[in-house]
Amino acid sequence: MEQLMRDFFLFLSKNKALTKLAKRYGLRFGASRFVAGETIELATKVIQELNKNGLLVTIDYLGEFVDNEKEANEMADNSIIAIEAIGREKLQSQLSLKMTSMGLDISDQVVLHNMRRILEAAKKNDVFVTIDMEDYSRAQKTIEIFKQLKSEYDNVGTVIQAYLYRTEKDIVELNDFHPNLRLVKGAYKESPEVAYPDKKDVDVNFKKIIKMHMLNGNYTAVATHDDAIIEYTKQLAKKHGITNDQFEFQMLYGIRPERQVELVKDGYTMRVYVPYGTDWYGYFMRRLAERPANVAFVLKGILKK
Repeated sequence: MEQLMRDFFLFLSKNKALTKLAKRYGLRFGASRFVAGETIELATKVIQELNKNGLLVTIDYLGEFVDNEKEANEMADNSIIAIEAIGREKLQSQLSLKMTSMGLDISDQVVLHNMRRILEAAKKNDVFVTIDMEDYSRAQKTIEIFKQLKSEYDNVGTVIQAYLYRTEKDIVELNDFHPNLRLVKGAYKESPEVAYPDKKDVDVNFKKIIKMHMLNGNYTAVATHDDAIIEYTKQLAKKHGITNDQFEFQMLYGIRPERQVELVKDGYTMRVYVPYGTDWYGYFMRRLAERPANVAFVLKGILKK
């Protein structure tokens, strides 16, 4: 049943008609638990509260299905607005983005132009930018463009997904760039031809790439809500004398907030992924797909209305 629910919500996340409908009706039906509002002003208030509790942030202006240059440029403009807000308000925040929203599916020229605009603004405001990894069909292109941008800018990192068979090879190849990587399990529905279908195999590979990247001496962001993975990372660091300033934990806004604060109190760097914007639907559906508890929360909220 859990797998059927996951597949159902992942299917819904790709529905363009529902995405447009969600934009029209705003953050309803529980989405506000996971999305910090539709404007940078609202998101700024959320970030300030998180910072007060010792939590660092990475902010993401949400976007899905960008298929024309005008919209890609507008998405880049909004990312620059977010960067400038981080600098102006002195927020303890980085920026995350999806390159499909910057024109990845349009042309290399469009996406590189927008990424360079963003990274120049980020450089001026001392903001680090992480390129989110999307589905398998875009993984190779994302890594190729990341390598090109990393040769030009120091303030850029990307994401590696543990559920893909190719992941170990990617970690090895990227090591020459000494990259700051966010390591995740992966949240897209993929074919068993390219991704591990069983959770236990994903967990094994996740631990493997955490160990590889940390022992390579590169800064590592372990993005997980799984206590077993968190404990594994802590013990790995202790065993190999890796100091707490060489890695961090990351979790999503609205999921396990008490655990996030606990990690800060225990002396670990904890960063919260905070999305905002009107194009929240696809992101929200993927959060529902990840954990049945999220669905129960939303249904409870709807029944109260």
